[in-house]
Amino acid sequence: MIWSVKMFPASKVVVFFFLLALLWTANGCGEKASENFQARQKIVVATDTNLIPMAFISDQNQLTGFEPDLIKAIADHAGFEIEIISVAFPGLFGGLITGKFDLVISSITILEERKERMAFSIPYLKSGLALVVRKDLEGIRSVEDLRDRNLIAGAQNGTTAYFYLEKYPSLKKKGYDAHGHAVIDLINGEIDAVLGESTATLYYKNQKKDYFQKIKMVGDILTEEYYGMVLRKEDHELLGKINTALKKLLSDGTVQKLHTKWDLGNSSVVPTSLGAGPA
Repeated sequence: MIWSVKMFPASKVVVFFFLLALLWTANGCGEKASENFQARQKIVVATDTNLIPMAFISDQNQLTGFEPDLIKAIADHAGFEIEIISVAFPGLFGGLITGKFDLVISSITILEERKERMAFSIPYLKSGLALVVRKDLEGIRSVEDLRDRNLIAGAQNGTTAYFYLEKYPSLKKKGYDAHGHAVIDLINGEIDAVLGESTATLYYKNQKKDYFQKIKMVGDILTEEYYGMVLRKEDHELLGKINTALKKLLSDGTVQKLHTKWDLGNSSVVPTSLGAGPA
């Protein structure tokens, strides 16, 4: 049937279009204005799979590690479905902000400058940066020693490790797409040292003993960093669900069990206080 204005008196026309406008608002733009994460079919989670044992692709071609295990436990507790995808570290923040995925968990250090653009969960680990050098290199305990001896240090691009190296303008440095690529170059003698997350360094020490026949960890853990999951600022409801679940998993010992399972040892610690860290 074709509607015509002539079919109604003027007063009824006004009422008709008023009711039509209300119906359109309720069914259309109202939904867009109050987007709810529960309306999404699943939460897409991105992680860089180049940081063993935090997140990596196994020999069976499975995405696994401490952080995939953690976000699965959070999703189970919070009651939403997830899909975990592998994204190279430099693409994590841009992809999150543009909506390619909904959440990032990838050993992301909570920094004030990052909090200006994105939202962070409460911390789930406290870690730091560790320095690895060739086995035959003596007298190196710090980045300053590398600088003073005109040696080359490598680190993964876009990470706090590379930001740390940038504090030394005269230091020779090389950026890599993956932490493991820097370690291979170190073993092959292309560079003299690698700065990276202590969790990854400990993995190579404990699980890749053939690597540590040629390299060694030196000095102390150089920084104190808290890792948090990253979301878009407007996803308040999702952030609340994640924090509630994470608090429960921290308090009931689940996060500590995962820490033990993945042999993180002294490279990191599970926060003992739920208010710990800068989030």
